[in-house]
Amino acid sequence: MQKIKRSYRKTKYILYKETLVDFKEHFWSFVGSFLGIGVLAYLQSQTLPDSDVMYLIGSFGASSVLIYGIIQSPLAQPRNLVGGHVISAIVGVTIAKLVPDVMWLASALAVSFAIILMQITKTLHPPGGATALIAVTGSAHIKAMGYWYVVSPVLIGVLILLFIAIVINNMTPNRYYPNHKRYRKFRKLLHKNTNED
Repeated sequence: MQKIKRSYRKTKYILYKETLVDFKEHFWSFVGSFLGIGVLAYLQSQTLPDSDVMYLIGSFGASSVLIYGIIQSPLAQPRNLVGGHVISAIVGVTIAKLVPDVMWLASALAVSFAIILMQITKTLHPPGGATALIAVTGSAHIKAMGYWYVVSPVLIGVLILLFIAIVINNMTPNRYYPNHKRYRKFRKLLHKNTNED
């Protein structure tokens, strides 16, 4: 009975905390996502204005929610962000080459194998499933790219989003990214030394 009461209190506290409006947190989430997606959109408009929207694959929008909005989530950490997208892109392209004419089968295989490989490699990142799916269901131009899809737009786009996330999410002492014990200790030491000066 005691455990149930404790669990209830924890759940109530978490729900309360999640529903609080924190304008500073929202501001930094907005700035990070605006810059991350903005840079990718700018690159698209400058380098490939007449082609498919290469740098703006849909899964980057979902990644932005994680790496700018819920930065402490294990699914938002750099290993998951980069590894999840790259592994999923490789899986998607491979399945698109192996099963080019059966869309329903290729789609199901790409997402399913991407999930399993992300789990095995401990790089689970939900938008990775979309990255694999885009490789299979994307336009003829995306399919024609083959494994170059893994490098650009996926790897280059993810690295841009990651760089901006590291800069923006560490601009205040209350936010830190990535969420790693050693990094948190370094941040505390850095802020302690800065406050003493």
